[in-house]
Amino acid sequence: MQEFQRGTVRANNLTFEYLTAGDGPLALCMHGFPDSPFTYRYLLPALADAGFRAVAPFNRGFAPTELPIDRHHVHSSTMVADQIALHEALGGDERAVVISHDWAALGTWGAAAKEPERWSRCAVVNIPPFAIFGENIVTYDQIKRSFYFWYFQMTNVVEQIVAADDFAFIDRIWADWSPGYDASEDLPLVKACIREPDHFRAALAYYWGQFDPKRFGTPEWAAEQADAWGADIPQPTLYLHGTDDGCHGMTQEQVDRVPSHCGPGSRSELIPGVGHFMHVQRPGDVNKRIVEFLSG
Repeated sequence: MQEFQRGTVRANNLTFEYLTAGDGPLALCMHGFPDSPFTYRYLLPALADAGFRAVAPFNRGFAPTELPIDRHHVHSSTMVADQIALHEALGGDERAVVISHDWAALGTWGAAAKEPERWSRCAVVNIPPFAIFGENIVTYDQIKRSFYFWYFQMTNVVEQIVAADDFAFIDRIWADWSPGYDASEDLPLVKACIREPDHFRAALAYYWGQFDPKRFGTPEWAAEQADAWGADIPQPTLYLHGTDDGCHGMTQEQVDRVPSHCGPGSRSELIPGVGHFMHVQRPGDVNKRIVEFLSG
């Protein structure tokens, strides 16, 4: 694997460690769960070659980024605030772009709407805007895919069960979410970010912060989430989704509707034969789409 430069930055009262490549306008690359910034290992050099300073932080809760004080509750509004603060701390300007995947998509939908002057373009992979996400999350098929939301609420036992047998649960999640992909290079890097119990607890806090069964689906919950990441965004945005995504399912019609929540010049594509981790599963094709759009 290519060696990347590393750095640290203080943002939103937390010291983030990051991987970086290149010089130029900021290209902020944000990951989700169970993941690490190393899944951007193909995209970082491609962005650098295109004239960007590509930065992929280890997200809040993921080692070696500093542990947050609150390790039990990471709200969508915190994800939004982190992305805004990282743009500021990393010296981003109005030319900056943001690329996000999985949980990070929530932060991007919110950050791009709340402080639009920070971002010229966005690329989002696999998690749609809140309006479309809300359509899916209550369907039978998506409830089956999202079983882990609710399983993770078993706070007294879930940490031990998921961590058992060298996080075999995480191996199975990757296999389900990107069927047929050999994740043997990725999984050790993912597990290194959450192996220490306090970091794993902080990573699970994203689920504890959003999907408390006592609050999930209530009008108060919906209003809170909509305020954090439910507004349409003005930037030209590329949205990519895989037909084989075992994490979040999307129909062609839903994918086609994503640009209606984004700025002029936005595009969306349902890519056949790739799953949730498409940026490592088929990096050449995915990089080309992202870099060409962001360089537009």
